[in-house]
Amino acid sequence: MSRSVWKGYFISLKNTKRNKKNIWSRSNSIPSCLVGQKISVYNGKIFRKVKITRKKVGYKFGDFCFTRALFRFKQKKKK
Repeated sequence: MSRSVWKGYFISLKNTKRNKKNIWSRSNSIPSCLVGQKISVYNGKIFRKVKITRKKVGYKFGDFCFTRALFRFKQKKKK
């Protein structure tokens, strides 16, 4: 379920005061004032760089920083 329009974006003030370039909370919404900037988002292990564009405004920071690695089966070499 999405958040009500009259409430606006969810932004935790605790994270914005501590460090503006590193985002610890992945549940924060991306505001329009960050368009064109690169923000580091914590995925549980390391910080990943995310470039903010107009299309990403309103989504959560966690939508663009995956916590799990992609799994692929190894291909056998043909002789």
